[in-house]
Amino acid sequence: MNENRIIGREAVAAKRRHYFYPCTQHFYRDSPQLVRGSMQYVYDENDKEYTDFFAGVSVVACGHCNPAITARTIHQLQQLQHTTTVYLTQPNVDLAERLAEVLPGDLRRTFFVGSGSEANEGALLLARLHTGRKGFIALESGLHGRTNLTMSVTGLPMWRTDKYLDEDVTFIRRPYDLDLTPEQAAERSLDDLKRVLEEKGGGIAAMIAEPIQGNGGIIMPEPSYFRSAKALLKQYGALLIADEIQTGFGRTGTMFAMEQYGVVPDIITMAKALGNGVPIAAFAAGDEVARSLNTPSASTFGGNPVSAATALAVLDYIQSERLTERARRLGARLKEGLEDLSRRYPERIADVRGTGLMLGMELRGGNASDAAALTDLVLEEMKDRGYLIGKNGVGRNVLAFQPPLVIMEADIDGMLEALDGTLAHSSAGAAPPGM
Repeated sequence: MNENRIIGREAVAAKRRHYFYPCTQHFYRDSPQLVRGSMQYVYDENDKEYTDFFAGVSVVACGHCNPAITARTIHQLQQLQHTTTVYLTQPNVDLAERLAEVLPGDLRRTFFVGSGSEANEGALLLARLHTGRKGFIALESGLHGRTNLTMSVTGLPMWRTDKYLDEDVTFIRRPYDLDLTPEQAAERSLDDLKRVLEEKGGGIAAMIAEPIQGNGGIIMPEPSYFRSAKALLKQYGALLIADEIQTGFGRTGTMFAMEQYGVVPDIITMAKALGNGVPIAAFAAGDEVARSLNTPSASTFGGNPVSAATALAVLDYIQSERLTERARRLGARLKEGLEDLSRRYPERIADVRGTGLMLGMELRGGNASDAAALTDLVLEEMKDRGYLIGKNGVGRNVLAFQPPLVIMEADIDGMLEALDGTLAHSSAGAAPPGM
């Protein structure tokens, strides 16, 4: 069989239906077959160009097939493709050293794994080992993974598919509510946290939270929230785990989103953008907490030489191209444009939120079903116009703008013009099938 032969979107869709699990879906009624990518663009089997405003859910932050990165990936692939941590190799220790330079505060010990779920699982284990406690606190509508324990701390109902989840998890309300001010929502969430700690403090190992909830709808609390939360946790001997899997590596305008709150978490998890599409993830802590993970352990693919070399290239590119500053500057341009659209279409747009190049636009309709349907219709038409946008939120009615950080001003302006035209005549109706 010729593996390079393009069989077309209908044949690919048919194979998916026949060989994949039924849980595997896509956003579109008429989904393109993507066959190649270049920086902020991807191309379908008919060579139609799409500007990518989702980046594989914040993964290809440095752009698709970035030559500065792929060249180093290929070089390492030709030198040494795989070993585990039971052998000495240089790429993974160089990467750990480099991460220590960019991680916040005193976080300098890194354990490499293969996925974000595994990173969060490891962080939760580390918290239990360090505190000697079992319980966790998590925010409603958060998403932390597909393993049993990470699904247990996930607060989005659609992702909690296991009926037998860990029962030592307490959810508190997230610091966001359209009917409250940011300060009121934060205070309500902190009141929940204090109550749980007073009731179960002696059994709580950690609180896990995304600095900005991604799949929960691009939810960013007011600036003092995490400082207050960490102070409460410390008072009761519990740790703070920052899930930076979507927010890490420059996307929000700082290397890690927790820096925007002036908070150094006890444990931090990372994945996605670190490999720019090559699977790599990790959890990191300071010396004191890391010391608790001391019995023999390993990850078969954690710190793989190819993944580590790629991640080093990613960090070099973020620094040399000043992508963190770029995300801050272009994110402000994009957010200003989205807010202008919200003023022009108040009947369709409920909220614009986020920071840097991690922004969300919540759509509204006559009811929740109408809002979700409108979101799907907007995604479909924007795809037809040549722009790929994500969606998330509890009601699946939030447009997610998380493009590669190499996006250009002209791409942003073109997308905003296309979105303006789409909103002008789109209306809620029968939603196409999709997640």
